Amino acid sequence: MNAGNNYRVGIIGGGAWGTALSVLANRAGSAVMLGTRNINVIQSIAERRINDIYLPSVFLTPDIQITDKFGDVCQNDILILAVPSHILRSVCITVSDTLSVDVPVVIASKGIERGSLMLMSEVVHSILPKNQIGIISGPNFADEAARGLPTATTIACANPSLWDMLMYAIGGRLFRPYMTTDIVGTQIGGAIKNVIAIACGIAIGKNFGENARAALVTRGFTEMARLALAKGASYETLTGLSGLGDLILTCGSTKSRNLSFGIAVGQGKPKEEILLERGRSATEGIIAAESASKLARKFNVSMPITDAVYRILYENALVDEVIAELLERPFTGEG
Repeated sequence: MNAGNNYRVGIIGGGAWGTALSVLANRAGSAVMLGTRNINVIQSIAERRINDIYLPSVFLTPDIQITDKFGDVCQNDILILAVPSHILRSVCITVSDTLSVDVPVVIASKGIERGSLMLMSEVVHSILPKNQIGIISGPNFADEAARGLPTATTIACANPSLWDMLMYAIGGRLFRPYMTTDIVGTQIGGAIKNVIAIACGIAIGKNFGENARAALVTRGFTEMARLALAKGASYETLTGLSGLGDLILTCGSTKSRNLSFGIAVGQGKPKEEILLERGRSATEGIIAAESASKLARKFNVSMPITDAVYRILYENALVDEVIAELLERPFTGEG
């Protein structure tokens, strides 16, 4: 539908989602440059046109450029950052000397920064204060979107003209963006759903059944909404793709790294052992559990499921004891 647009899209991040976004932008008719410092990814794409480390199921057409020069990636109309949340700050610092203030920065990373407790938009704004910021977040498994399976996502930005630009630069018949101006709510949904997915995984690993998972998803959504509202977001955003939609996807499929990580924890594997086995694959909910728990305390928001995951992962609390404490909480009204 958008073939022939004149946008030039630069993407930093050679993982599954960054690679998928390069395919989507190319499919929309944009000229695409994908930047990564991972020499193995560069070699794989340059030689075989496949990212066989992170997205081996998808062919990258020869007109998708691959480079390790972030300065070149910044010389495009749009810059998309699709890196793990814990390195977003360092990437912004790296590009700050070469990125024009006229280039909008679109964040495809999900999380809350450890230590500062900043949302990803707040991290970017602190380093690139003059650049427009957009957020892309939703129920988007990278391989499905890149293979052309029907996918919808949320694009959040304050300026509707930026949304129009992004819609044509990356959107299409099978990758459908929906607009919101709620940058905060879009990000809270993307961060907290990973924590709830770990909790659901733990319940699966403990063989608690589908009733327990449904309860965790529902009550987890309540926690997500509480924190988002405390940060000034709109409740409507949380009921959309970047909130409830992403929560359902992440908590309902073992394709989710966070869900599968939680399953391993529930089965009794130590966190360090699981991460060692996974190697390069990021599990964003691990960092988000710590940051979200601390942010909730900062805003005096009750998030017992999030706190439970934090205690299991960071305080070496026994899974059975934490679950028992959750089950012994006083009965209360729903909400």
